[in-house]
This record gives sequence, structure tokens and C-alpha cells, in this order.
Amino acid sequence: MYYGEEIGMRTTPPTRREDVKDPVGRTGWPKDKGRDGERTPMQWDSSKNAGFSTADRTWLPVAPDFVRRNVSTQSRDPDSILNFYKRLIALRRSQPALRDGSYVAVNRDDEHILSYLRKSPQGGDSILVALNMSAQARTVRFDLAGEGINEGSARLLVDLAGQPSTVRLAGVKLPPFGILVASVK
Repeated sequence: MYYGEEIGMRTTPPTRREDVKDPVGRTGWPKDKGRDGERTPMQWDSSKNAGFSTADRTWLPVAPDFVRRNVSTQSRDPDSILNFYKRLIALRRSQPALRDGSYVAVNRDDEHILSYLRKSPQGGDSILVALNMSAQARTVRFDLAGEGINEGSARLLVDLAGQPSTVRLAGVKLPPFGILVASVK
């Protein structure tokens, strides 16, 4: 995870040579923007300079969406990107398969869905993860019998809007850029 990703920060590279401060960027403009083409100051809140600095100007400008994309605002929103990351980190800590399990790629031929199984080291529940990497809704079918999993359904571990608490592995519908994190026996 690259800093700021947990609040949806975006890299905002300079668009004009005169905005570049880094000597390497000034020399290499426009191909190499030096460090100025990297992430801007961390966006802590909606105050001046996103709470990063009290200076009149920061070396790199604060991204224009800092009022909405900042730690303080997202901490208060249960549906924010920040709180989603916190739930995923807590899930990883609570699930032995995610912490210490072996990685098994599944549905390798699907160019739109990255999916894998994390098999529990102690023989407990395994975790199935599927990431729809496309802007189109996709239906995924999982046959995990080759991995010793004969269950036809999985229990969701990450709340997906509109999904029941269990899904049938014969046809999981993933929204555009949607995810599935589920426990399978």
C-alpha cells in the first residue's frame, strides 16, 4: 500500500515546468518530473494545506480534492475508503488463512477476474478472494474440488452491498471493480 491510498489520494504531477521544484525534474522536464511527480502532502483534514503544514505554500501543492479525501472526513464516514481498509486489515489479522495460508491461484484463464484461495495452515476454513479488474459486471464460477473444497457456497467476510451473507460458488456476480472475500470449508 502506498501512502494515501487508504483515503483514495491520487498523484497530481505538475503540468507546467515552472511548478517543478526538484532539480532533477527541472532538468528532465517533461519526461522526468523528479520527485515532484509523486504523491502530494498527506491529506489529514480539510484545513489549510490539508493539515499537513501551516506554511503559506507546501513544496508540492495539495490535491484539489483534499476537502473530501482526507483522514478526518473519512474517519467519520463508515462507508469511506479509509474505513474499508481498516476492515480489511482487521479481517487479515483475524483470519489465519489470510495471515499464514498458502496462495493458490484459481480461475487463471479469466482475464478480467484475479482470484485466489488462501488455504489455512491448520486445516481450517480457506479464504476465497476475487477481484473484478474490469469496468463491467462479471459472473464468476468457482470449482474448488481440486483444492479439496467441495462446498457449493461460501460465507461472505466483506459486506458487499446487496449481497446475501452466503453466495453460491456456481455463479458469483461481481459489480464493476467489485470484490469477493469469502470463507469456504
